[in-house]
Amino acid sequence: MTDKLSRIVLDRLRAINWTDDSGAFNHPHSRALLMREYLRRAALWAKAYDAEPSWPFFDIAGHIDAEITISAHIADELEELLEELAPASLRTTCRGAVRWAALREARNDLPTELPDPYEPLLAMYERGGGYYIEEYLDLNGVMIPLRDVESNASAPAVLTLAPATLDALDAEGEMTYYARISDGYPRHSPRGIVRRRVDDDRTYDEAFTRNLRWEPTEYLRLYDLGHNDIDHVRITEIEAAAFIEALAKKLVGSP
Repeated sequence: MTDKLSRIVLDRLRAINWTDDSGAFNHPHSRALLMREYLRRAALWAKAYDAEPSWPFFDIAGHIDAEITISAHIADELEELLEELAPASLRTTCRGAVRWAALREARNDLPTELPDPYEPLLAMYERGGGYYIEEYLDLNGVMIPLRDVESNASAPAVLTLAPATLDALDAEGEMTYYARISDGYPRHSPRGIVRRRVDDDRTYDEAFTRNLRWEPTEYLRLYDLGHNDIDHVRITEIEAAAFIEALAKKLVGSP
């Protein structure tokens, strides 16, 4: 067994600016989405290996194979990195992600139907550091409820972790997304999507265009006035992300 994959994860952790609060405040919506996806994936692995009491921030590799280890120099570098990080559960997930990489390299019999548990969490850390646990999960800019294993395991899956798609979800204010639908353009494959963003008591209506960015639109205002025949339906942030990803692939191809 080599330490190639665990080294890659360790290098990603070392590259994170754990004290960059501005990064967290610039990416509140995508960080919340990524944390929810981690909680969902971790719940699936916890259920698969009877590890529900250890959920949500735990060493998944240790529950699958108690004998899994990482090389001494990787372990030493990891502990040096984690020395001043808090809370303790954050340190647990960083160790877990490195050990998960070692497990992937050592075993080829892991369940293929279960998604990589730590990738959403690593992506969240890379977009603004860690979190704090109070009454809610505090992600430095947004707070989300923890809930329980079952509700997280049954939550909708986030189908893309592409940085450009995640960037498109981040903006100041509260956002509501809508899909423009008509004959031949159902909710799962709409004509387009728009969002209403409210920030500091000001409302901004924006459409995601073929320029792969949000641009001002009069669609919602005209619809409310009865001047637009194209209907719309409210959709989730996850559905909006799926449309953005599909449009990007259609216009510029897969990365």
